[in-house]
Amino acid sequence: MAKKLHVDVVVIGGGAAGLFCALTAGQRGRRVMVLDSSNKVGKKILMSGGGRCNFTNLHIEPENYISSNPHFVKSALSSYTQWDFISLVEKHGIAYHEKTLGQLFCDESSKLILKMLLDECADAGVSVKTHCQIDTLEKTEHGFVLHSNIGEVRADRVVVATGGLSIPTLGSSGFGYELAEQFGLTVLDRTPALVPFTFSDFMKPVCENLSGLSVDVIMSSGGQSFREGLLFTHRGLSGPVALQISSYWSPGESIEINLLPDEDAIDYLLRAKASLGKSLLKSVLNQVLPKTLIVELEGLLWPTYARTPLAEIPDSVIRALGSNLQAWTLKPSGTEGYRTAEVTLRGIDTRHLSSKTMECLDHPGLYFIGEVVDVTGHLGGYNFQWAWSSGYAAGSAV
Repeated sequence: MAKKLHVDVVVIGGGAAGLFCALTAGQRGRRVMVLDSSNKVGKKILMSGGGRCNFTNLHIEPENYISSNPHFVKSALSSYTQWDFISLVEKHGIAYHEKTLGQLFCDESSKLILKMLLDECADAGVSVKTHCQIDTLEKTEHGFVLHSNIGEVRADRVVVATGGLSIPTLGSSGFGYELAEQFGLTVLDRTPALVPFTFSDFMKPVCENLSGLSVDVIMSSGGQSFREGLLFTHRGLSGPVALQISSYWSPGESIEINLLPDEDAIDYLLRAKASLGKSLLKSVLNQVLPKTLIVELEGLLWPTYARTPLAEIPDSVIRALGSNLQAWTLKPSGTEGYRTAEVTLRGIDTRHLSSKTMECLDHPGLYFIGEVVDVTGHLGGYNFQWAWSSGYAAGSAV
């Protein structure tokens, strides 16, 4: 006879949001069961931040999130802040450090963050089950019934924390979106975000030649700009600045790169012309840009004047070149897609959810949290904080 279980709360998905929701509800005395399809929970936690988990940021603000409703994140972020999570990390004796721009990382391993969450779950009596495939979820007069490979599970409340489509090798799927659509919720078109750019034009060999080179730049697209490191790869452009701007870029659009964020390039070159007239452009730019990058730029931006002394280059040409150096415009052919994307942009329309509890307005007892919702944070610990905050909001309400 098929096994039948009955709990107060079922959390579908054992990632950051799901585990945090579970421990929060468990601490309130709720009987909670986490069901995850993978062989182990928290895989994304383990691989994040190069294995050190960028678990939050010191500067969490609603402006660091992208959503069709920019106000939606405010309630959850204020109900459980970065300081609350930092206190939990400190309570467990996990050493951490600030890397850049408020980003907090474990000194040792992301395994410590996962262990902390699982220890908190265990202390709260939360049951965590892996290798669980859910076939159907039905709403009844008395709650919900889940049919799965571990048997029938009945619950008063169900929280969907299945994540997005990013990094499918870690077990991500579209299951949460399917459940949302089953219950009549709108799911906005999704795209990979926080993802490297790729090129198929003249820039492909340029990127290959410069693979491994990192440069501090300002990158702009879609009305947004970020200043961080740009990394050239064999496939295109990566690094924090490229990942950040990818969330605002749309296929067919261009990106703009300021290679000299600390200089007025036109003024710099005109001054060099006046004082170093016999020098070549590459010699002057060697003071502010890597030599390998200059070799490539020379062939792209000033091939006609590669061997011309500065004094013999017209001011109009120098001004145009300075503008190009501070607004180098490129058109990516695409991105690396969900294979390497850190998050999924867009998702379940927040109009269907309570911003205070994450509960579905038309289906009481059903909640959606984390990446599956139309909330996407910037790079730097913001998406983990959304996981903790949205998980706490739902865990406090179920």
